[in-house]
Amino acid sequence: MTIGVIGGSGIYEALPLENTRKEEVSTPYGEPSDAVTLGELAGKEVAFLPRHGEDHQHAPTDASYRANIYALKSVGVDRVIATNAVGSLREDLPPRTLVVPDQIFDRTKHRSPSFFGDGMVVHMGFADPYCPAMVDHLSNAAAEATDDGTKTEEGGTYVCIEGPQYSTRAESEFYRDQGWDIVGMTAIPEAKLAREAELSYATVAGVTDYDVWKEDNEVTLEEVLANAEANQDAINEVVEHAIRTMPEDFESKAWSALEGTINTPADAIPEETRERVDLLAGDYLD
Repeated sequence: MTIGVIGGSGIYEALPLENTRKEEVSTPYGEPSDAVTLGELAGKEVAFLPRHGEDHQHAPTDASYRANIYALKSVGVDRVIATNAVGSLREDLPPRTLVVPDQIFDRTKHRSPSFFGDGMVVHMGFADPYCPAMVDHLSNAAAEATDDGTKTEEGGTYVCIEGPQYSTRAESEFYRDQGWDIVGMTAIPEAKLAREAELSYATVAGVTDYDVWKEDNEVTLEEVLANAEANQDAINEVVEHAIRTMPEDFESKAWSALEGTINTPADAIPEETRERVDLLAGDYLD
């Protein structure tokens, strides 16, 4: 197995990878946010990719989500551990809490949510947007790896907003009224694309702020960065422990997610489209 990790450079720098090498990957969906770093940890191959680029130069809307997921798939990844910085919509999830969500609500507007199209219609199931098996594994890793008093939470809904601006107070109150738990800018379309690529995908999210619903609270970049840095060690510990303890007999329904979802007959799909999606769907089109 090859385990993909999507996150910030702090995670890569903390992972004790051996025999590392960088691989530049070109994709039919443009260039990834950065080169893929491949290495070994506890006898397992790991592929790391920074979502926003090495210098955090790609905004949430403009990050190369399709190219990133395609690049990981092309180097043999079959499961992905992602990390996110998020705001809390609950009093009992204070900054520096780690959350492993199991649901997403999509509020984005300007992102490409699919690899398919251009003469190929695919209706993909997405009821459980994070792979339940990976959610369980990450949640266990969070509980086992954080022995310094870090609060962890299993489950919850991540509402993904467009950004790059933070929420208005009205939006933040609306999200709370819906019973959602955390708010961020990067879960979508990454989770949708991971499912289309038949990758087992889940995330560990570090709470950096209370969004703007809390009285006299105003989200600032300074606060977000300070708490993100404070969360980094705990997140690194979780990711490393999750990699070390990843079972060989791991099973995920995501690995056959495309089965029965392609609505266009194979002989009606344009050749250019078939070539572009061959890595993703070639087995279903032969």
